[in-house]
Amino acid sequence: MIKKAIGLMAITAFMMTVSCKKEGVGTTAENAGVATMEFTETEHDFGEINEGDKVENYFTFKNTGVKDLVIVKATGSCGCTVPEYPKTPVKPGEEGKIKVSFNSAGKEGMQHKTVTITANTKKANEVITIKATVKEKQGIGA
Repeated sequence: MIKKAIGLMAITAFMMTVSCKKEGVGTTAENAGVATMEFTETEHDFGEINEGDKVENYFTFKNTGVKDLVIVKATGSCGCTVPEYPKTPVKPGEEGKIKVSFNSAGKEGMQHKTVTITANTKKANEVITIKATVKEKQGIGA
C-alpha cells in the first residue's frame, strides 16, 4: 500500500513538472511564438473591366510574428485567378507581396474571387479577395 502511494505521488509530481510551462500572459503572436501575416489590404476591387482583360494586383503583407513566415501554398478559387507568392521564408518584421492575376475571358457581370494562403500562422489559412465587374465584350460593329 505504501509503495502504491509513493508511486502515485511520484507520477503526480512528474505530471505537474511537465505540464506547468512558464509562459507570458496573453495570446499575442510573440507569446505563442508564431509567424503572423498582417496585410495592408485583404480585398481589392478592380472596378469595371472589359471581358477578356487580364488584370493583377499585389497584396503586401508584413510578418509581425516572431518566427520566419513560410507560405506553403496559395490557391485561387478558380482557374481564372492565379496567385504568385514568395517561395523563401519572410523574416519577422519583413514585408512580402502576393501577386494575384485575374483573367476575365468568358466572365460577365460581378466577379468575386478568393485566394487561400496556407502558411505557418496560428490561423494556418489566410484569405484575400478580388472583385471586378466585367462588361460584356462588344462586337466589332457596335
